[in-house]
Amino acid sequence: MHLNRSADFGSRDFLAALAVVVIWGLNFVAMKHSLNEFTPFQLGFFRYIFAVLPLLLFIPKPNLSWRWLVPAGLAQLGQFAFLFVALQVGMTAALASVLMQTQVFFTTIMGFFLLNESVSKPMRIGLAVAAMGLLCFVMNFSGQGIAGGITLLGLLLNLVAAVMWSASNIIARKAQAVSSHYDALQFVVWMSLIPIVPFGLLAWFFEPESVRWQWLSASGGAWLGIAYLGWFATIAAYALWTWLLKRHSANKVAPFSLGVPVIGLAAGMLFLNETVLAWQWAGSVFIVAALFIVMLGPRIAKAFAKSG
Repeated sequence: MHLNRSADFGSRDFLAALAVVVIWGLNFVAMKHSLNEFTPFQLGFFRYIFAVLPLLLFIPKPNLSWRWLVPAGLAQLGQFAFLFVALQVGMTAALASVLMQTQVFFTTIMGFFLLNESVSKPMRIGLAVAAMGLLCFVMNFSGQGIAGGITLLGLLLNLVAAVMWSASNIIARKAQAVSSHYDALQFVVWMSLIPIVPFGLLAWFFEPESVRWQWLSASGGAWLGIAYLGWFATIAAYALWTWLLKRHSANKVAPFSLGVPVIGLAAGMLFLNETVLAWQWAGSVFIVAALFIVMLGPRIAKAFAKSG
């Protein structure tokens, strides 16, 4: 299917990209805020309830088999189950926004082993730089159990969440290969059905009975946080991102995602008074630099080649 993509970003395109970056950057603050009154699995359950209602009532099922929707939904379940638990046991919103971006590199590794995809030179450099960033995060602990608001367990769970996001990406690629004409918004809405029941069962059987009904007394602010996660971070942002990808090539749209960890860092420090230690700053810089190399490296190299 040929897409009629415009050559340049107009003001509407730029505002849409900026909106996505801000929505996804603030996403982690909303998670952390709502986790003050919801357990991790309760948060996952209600996030996806909000994501499918009321859209499920008037958005048709995508032209995809359930054999793709179910695995994609289960990957989402894993991604946010691990992320929400990480945020509860020792991970700041600011640093979670950075560490989740390692999904780009985990996706590349999975694509190499599972899809026989090649790894470009910029990606190989980016992987090495990102590994240095993760080493900085580990060095930050210096034998202690907690540093700068994060624990080693929180760090590991956050990385597992990024791996699960990568698995979701691989499933989406496989689905795209089978049926390239499915609508992305339909896919997101119907995929969001899958995690609801598992999250509910996890909340009922694995979280303490003493907190089982605490969501009934949650404040309006906590519910607003969940509404933000379901309607804005899940549906609105993905819809805008898909709209941009239909109008422009991926190499023009993808670099805007570099702003997500920047917004996430600033939001965590501004709204939650989170602190970032020296090693954590170093790790964040390495990871953002790695993303920069992967997304903009080929374009910069091509520009230098032409000028030479």
